[in-house]
Amino acid sequence: MSSGPWWRFLRCAVALSACSTVSLAQNTEAKAPPVIDVHVHAMDGNFPGVAPMCPNTSSFMASDPKGKEDPFGWVKEPCTPALYPSAPGEYMKDVLAEMERLNVTAVVFGDPKGVQKWKNAAPARIIPGTSFEDGMAPGQRVALDELRKDFTSGGFKVMGEIGLQYEGISPSDLSVDAYFALAEELDVPVAIHMGTGGSGRANLTTPKFRGSMGNPLLLEELLARHPKLRVQAMHAGYPMIDNMLTLLQANSHVYVDVAGLIWSYPIKEVNRYIERLVDAGFEDRVMFGTDQLIWPKLMSYSIGIIQNADYLTVQQKRDILYNNAARFLRLDS
Repeated sequence: MSSGPWWRFLRCAVALSACSTVSLAQNTEAKAPPVIDVHVHAMDGNFPGVAPMCPNTSSFMASDPKGKEDPFGWVKEPCTPALYPSAPGEYMKDVLAEMERLNVTAVVFGDPKGVQKWKNAAPARIIPGTSFEDGMAPGQRVALDELRKDFTSGGFKVMGEIGLQYEGISPSDLSVDAYFALAEELDVPVAIHMGTGGSGRANLTTPKFRGSMGNPLLLEELLARHPKLRVQAMHAGYPMIDNMLTLLQANSHVYVDVAGLIWSYPIKEVNRYIERLVDAGFEDRVMFGTDQLIWPKLMSYSIGIIQNADYLTVQQKRDILYNNAARFLRLDS
């Protein structure tokens, strides 16, 4: 009986079904919708702070100046899920593997040599960015001519991350205006840190950090001097939502990213902030970002927050995860 036509037909049908199932699974994975992460850091795995991280921490405890304080204590607490750092020397490889799995293209920021290492490792997935701030020490500047070369012949596409807030300096300060003039001249978008810097930042690691310098309205004079400048307000100016909406209303060349914000604060607060931006009519200027550092699973976790947002339509999710950034960065279709 097993050699009869009926049994042979059944075996073929089962085999075809199995093959079809495998093929469908493979095709589904291959066709994962593309994502653009506009805020990733080209780190080497030696960044301070190696503990597991609790995303969307539920509270920020007060600290005592008499006690020993952990500069990264604000990201830890018992939680599920906990995100873990890469093994030493494995960070770039781990993040790039996640990007491939999730079909992510990322704007990666850092010093030119560090970013070029990422670009060489994954040329189709990395959009290189660099800034005029030389290293992590506040106040150090890259020579203007050197930065010009990065963007005219070095292949760099975005000027950022510009962290003047950590120096207590307004983005409209004339001492750095020549760099923004260069970006406008070369038609290079700028990504400026505006808003969150982590709980207790001025106490623990960066005494010059000023929350007031993250006020989105501080961008107004800069934008008035350079009306053709495309600006990415990083962290969406959190928590100054009213001022952020005021700036977006007045300046249509400004976009925001939700990086850092998306995993640093209680999830209810994160969703409320993003929903305000969308409900105010700026759904086409909200871009997805992670502020990816240390913890490689941060990217998939952050994408999930947008995908699971019940206040966003399917189209709004695609706009935030891809379309808005593609427009801002002027990527080919």
